[in-house]
Amino acid sequence: MNRYTIAFTSVTIALKAQSVLRSHDFFTEIIRTPRNLASGCGYSLVLGGDIEKAIDYLERAGIKYKAVMENR
Repeated sequence: MNRYTIAFTSVTIALKAQSVLRSHDFFTEIIRTPRNLASGCGYSLVLGGDIEKAIDYLERAGIKYKAVMENR
């Protein structure tokens, strides 16, 4: 299963995103955003599964994200 990191501007938004995705059976972990993904401070979710579905759920919930990266 592929793993992805989705960057957000704050821990509050990351927590909201985590709640939305967990309600759709995604396992997520909150981390500090890696420097190679975004500049400045922020938080990210690491998750596995269908990234297109995850992004769709976030967009439907009105949650904005900064960037998405596939983990290798």
